[in-house]
Amino acid sequence: MHVGGPNLGDRAAFDRYIDQIFGTRRLSNGGPLVQELEDRIAELLGVRHAIAVVNGTVGLQLAARALGLSGEVIVPSYTFVATAHALSWIGLTPVFADIDDLTHTLDPLAVSRAITPATSGIVAVHLWGRPAAVERLQKVADDHGLELVFDAAHAFGVSHNGRMIGSFGRAEVFSFHATKFFNTFEGGAVTTDDDDLAERLRRLRNFGFQGLDDVGGEGTNGKMPEICAAMGLVNLDAIESFVQTNRLIHATYRRALARVPNVRLLEFPPGEAANYQYAVLEVEDGDPQLRDRVIDALRAENVMARRYFWPGCHRMAPYADQVPGAGEWLPVTELVAGRVIVLPTGTAMTPERAEAVVGIVDAVVSTAASDRRLAALTGPQGEDS
Repeated sequence: MHVGGPNLGDRAAFDRYIDQIFGTRRLSNGGPLVQELEDRIAELLGVRHAIAVVNGTVGLQLAARALGLSGEVIVPSYTFVATAHALSWIGLTPVFADIDDLTHTLDPLAVSRAITPATSGIVAVHLWGRPAAVERLQKVADDHGLELVFDAAHAFGVSHNGRMIGSFGRAEVFSFHATKFFNTFEGGAVTTDDDDLAERLRRLRNFGFQGLDDVGGEGTNGKMPEICAAMGLVNLDAIESFVQTNRLIHATYRRALARVPNVRLLEFPPGEAANYQYAVLEVEDGDPQLRDRVIDALRAENVMARRYFWPGCHRMAPYADQVPGAGEWLPVTELVAGRVIVLPTGTAMTPERAEAVVGIVDAVVSTAASDRRLAALTGPQGEDS
């Protein structure tokens, strides 16, 4: 079976937007569809400004530039490598701090320990669509005079304490890549309630232009094209159906995995809006090879399951060479990276497929548990004890 795929809204609605693009002959440079998408995102998230960008990586770079970050910026190692690369690419130094073992998000105590005189900011990640420790991180930032930005690539349509992710910290950065819960083919947005910051972000994404033939400073080409905004508008209309499908699949995984030993499915905070895009399974068997055997078995059946963020940014180039001993102060990161599997969700999934996925997981994990019990009974020499 082939399991997994992107969320796609209504094709006929998308075609109508294409007709509109051909009619206006406006392909980029802040066209009407991009403006509409920005307005709708800002309204949905309850923020003053949503600045659409070409992708989330560029969004992180624009936010860092607009806030004047310099020197060192504290980030989790347990994240997609783009979080670190976005900073490194513009001359900043990512400093990795450890994560919480239950939430997989940045540990505020570890952040405090990582602060040096060269630290200018913190980029925390709302991982798996589960909010980071927002208030505690904000206190650390305030106590040390640091800028706080959130990488919200996983958290579109998610709330924290009844407030939508998008207006925490100085800015939040979303990815609308094809693999995300809400996609625009490729794209992203930076959201903020800070009017001055929003204006700087808009200038930076458009080569520094602050008016016709008036360049006020450096900038880059970070603009979202109209075709991507069209996809975004279609998918915004379908977003509730995406949530309903993901919720159903996640509930199916929860129910089916209850029979599987030595695994844990991460849950979402109760009473909060969630997108349910990530079904995150931890294999807690104790066998360091078992997680990878499960992955191999799933892939052999064409199931798009992944060992996300393994082995951690600190063990990837160029960071592994720059700080070769980083793993010593990232024990939770290393533990989590070695046992996580992300199971497929999205509109390409059905409950029946989710049950089949769990069947594969169960076959591998239960066999391993059975073999271990048998070995304990027969002794190290394979004879009765």
